[in-house]
Amino acid sequence: MNSLFFSTIEVTRQAFYRSSLSYAIVNYKPIVPGHVLVIPTRHVPRLADLNEQELSSLMRAIQQVGSVIERAYGADALTVACQDGKAAGQSVPHVHFHLLPRKSAGDQFSGRNNDQIYPALEKAEAEMVQPLKVDADEDRVARSTEDMEKEATWLKGFFPAEGQ
Repeated sequence: MNSLFFSTIEVTRQAFYRSSLSYAIVNYKPIVPGHVLVIPTRHVPRLADLNEQELSSLMRAIQQVGSVIERAYGADALTVACQDGKAAGQSVPHVHFHLLPRKSAGDQFSGRNNDQIYPALEKAEAEMVQPLKVDADEDRVARSTEDMEKEATWLKGFFPAEGQ
């Protein structure tokens, strides 16, 4: 198995889905349970830098991974987000999509708080630059590599062997 890099960060152990042109990883500091990233294998900073095959693979991966995390986490919907460029809040210069399983009731952002997920996502994106920096009073808990690998292994079981 080839190593995977999200920009310069080695994320092979966090990966639970792989295709020839894209992959998905569990998040270091998830906003909600099941918060994952879908990333093109080739390191490019912007969506416009992807070729047609890479873009197609990435969108297919978002659809497949999204379906699995909705089911795995008992969600009713997904928030799918991409900050495309530094001015849009992208802190890691490698295209990536955040997939966050959402529930009509029972997640911290349901109901009147629905749109509060976007400021939380912007904050999470900013924290990716220094993934080892953890605020002591932060509600979201940073996870160990072992915890992320355990979740990735569990999620791999939802995909057919050729999707890994």
